[in-house]
Amino acid sequence: MAIRVLLVDDVVDVRRLVRTALRFRGSFEVVAEAGDGAAAVRLAGETRPDIIVLDLGLPDLAGREVLSRIRERSPASKVVVFSGLETPDRAWIEGQVEGFVLKDAELDYLIDLLESVGGTGGAEAFVDLPLSLTSVAAARRFVEARMKEWKVEHLLDDALMVSSELVTNAVTHARSSCRVRLSLNLARLRIDVLDAGAGTPEPQPPSQTEEHGRGLYIVDAVTSAWGLEDVPGEGKLVWAELALPR
Repeated sequence: MAIRVLLVDDVVDVRRLVRTALRFRGSFEVVAEAGDGAAAVRLAGETRPDIIVLDLGLPDLAGREVLSRIRERSPASKVVVFSGLETPDRAWIEGQVEGFVLKDAELDYLIDLLESVGGTGGAEAFVDLPLSLTSVAAARRFVEARMKEWKVEHLLDDALMVSSELVTNAVTHARSSCRVRLSLNLARLRIDVLDAGAGTPEPQPPSQTEEHGRGLYIVDAVTSAWGLEDVPGEGKLVWAELALPR
């Protein structure tokens, strides 16, 4: 799988150089770029990248502040600092990130580090399921088998609960067949459910009498992030992420 990268630097030429080097290496996908701290925080939350390449000398937010906000918005993302500033709180920052590289270093060194931080431990698998109530059980069997194969059984209970809820929504509410896809890297396990049905899943107000509508509250509670995306020509994708221990 390609390593998904968010580039954060207020100098356009620096972003272009890093983007070009990543493209030549071939194992990366730049999902977004930001020129200031506010945009970096917003895009981190929207794109949930595997790695954020972060300049500390941004025009609007100090290094500690932008790093803290990024961690809040995308806790599973790895952060590698690539900065022209030698900061007095470098020791603190190095304790919060996966790498710290000054811009006078060789660019290949940065790319090698990014590949090392995000380029191992990846796996992906999917299964297509019919419009049937039996698909929930089939999804659970698929998830359990892959989790054991990938040796991440410590996430199994949460992954089974999330996949059951998302497939149930596809079958009973969207009235659609669905595809369940699992993807794993060093930072997170992601569960995608793609269906062709109408409507969007939304948490319902708590109720003592209704039997449905509570599942998404549980999904929100156990995952580091979840959301919904339109997939043109195919339907909608509901995704959820479980963070691996740092």
